[in-house]
Amino acid sequence: MSRIGVLALQGAFAAHAKVLQELGHQVVELRSASQLNGLQGLVLPGGESTAQWKLLEGAALEKPLDGWVRKGTAPVLATCAGLILAAMKVTSPEQKSFGWLEVTVARNGWGRQVNSFETDIRIAFQNEEHPMQAVFIRAPRITHISPGLSVIAQHDREAIAVQQRNVTGVTFHPELSGDASLHRSIFGAET
Repeated sequence: MSRIGVLALQGAFAAHAKVLQELGHQVVELRSASQLNGLQGLVLPGGESTAQWKLLEGAALEKPLDGWVRKGTAPVLATCAGLILAAMKVTSPEQKSFGWLEVTVARNGWGRQVNSFETDIRIAFQNEEHPMQAVFIRAPRITHISPGLSVIAQHDREAIAVQQRNVTGVTFHPELSGDASLHRSIFGAET
């Protein structure tokens, strides 16, 4: 049974935990640096990115988490606010981020809560395209992509999912779609 961490300081961590448990993984609700030991994957969930960053700093988790991800030994899924934390640069307004993905993202780039929407997409993972539904809720928009990054899904010819090294970042909420295929592609399944 793989131990997958879900950053559980704020946001939609419970929905990710449920998907991972259904795939047979042991879920660790990550709230302290000591819990990084022995993890075989990590999810940074949606939520409010500014609040998440402040809570990371308050828990003294910012530097250990950064070091753990930069080792590159385990897969990381960063969704919505998690993508904001993983980005190289954040706009609308600017905020701190880790820089694991060489992208610029605009916070709430797809609009406010009333502009939320769902759409069918195709996501390329492990050399295969998979259909899935993407749920956009106050989603960030990827406004710049560096050359070393792979775009694995688009909506209206705009990147909505990217991958670089061990980190996959998506602007939407796969945990709310009822489809575990993205989590399965990244972390595998134990059942």
